Amino acid sequence: MDSEETSKLRDIAKECRRDIVRMVHHAGSGHPAGSLSAIDAMVVLYFRHMNIRPEEPEWPERDMFFLSKGHCTPAYYSVMAARGYFPREELMTFRDLGTRLQGHPSNTHLPGVDSSSGSLGQGLSLANGAAMAAKMDGLTSRYYVMIGDGEAQEGQIWEAAMTSADHCLDNVCAILDANSIQLDGPVDSVKSLGDIVAKWAAFGWYVIEVDGHDLGALDDAFADAAASSGKPTMIISRTVKGKGVSYMENTAKFHGLAPTDEELEQALEELR
Repeated sequence: MDSEETSKLRDIAKECRRDIVRMVHHAGSGHPAGSLSAIDAMVVLYFRHMNIRPEEPEWPERDMFFLSKGHCTPAYYSVMAARGYFPREELMTFRDLGTRLQGHPSNTHLPGVDSSSGSLGQGLSLANGAAMAAKMDGLTSRYYVMIGDGEAQEGQIWEAAMTSADHCLDNVCAILDANSIQLDGPVDSVKSLGDIVAKWAAFGWYVIEVDGHDLGALDDAFADAAASSGKPTMIISRTVKGKGVSYMENTAKFHGLAPTDEELEQALEELR
């Protein structure tokens, strides 16, 4: 990825960050900090790697994305709007009664959302099912799933990890948004994941570890994953919870809290 493309993606990510804090402030609720940690990987994925047609969201040969950490819809919707799935103005309907932009993603409401989610731990199983069906149908589509590190404490994640490896699902690429903080505090103090790189490797996955805010490294990681064969890929994306907004960074407080009017102004100023 050349410097011009990197600069373009950086600008998109910054605008998405501004949309994230605006949406959550306007709704008065939502999950801003985990969305801010995840957005760089999602921007690189949607703008550089996914084979999709926003104007034809149900195109059967598309790549799919599953937001397993389903509470981070502000990131999901902001990147979908930036990619052209729906008008950006619609972001301000987030969490309104009857909106397509539900607090957790709903594929019955919003075209382009490949699966509803919210109950944690289930996204990788969904990706596995879609990936196995694609192989049976002779499709070359790829299946991406984003998991939170707190979410990786769920037992179903590890059952699904064994399934991916057992079926050699090299069309599955998971991204672990490793921001190290969950609702109740630091992940290591709630229930430590231990050596997460070694664990995924032991489960038979091809594992890549990157700085989750380095757009070039993320781009290389997704390309590396697509080129690998015989194994599913896990990208351990080391991120900062609340990245870009000083008072949200590395704190659990804004896991599920909207900024006040004054905090919104400060966030938008810092994200210029």
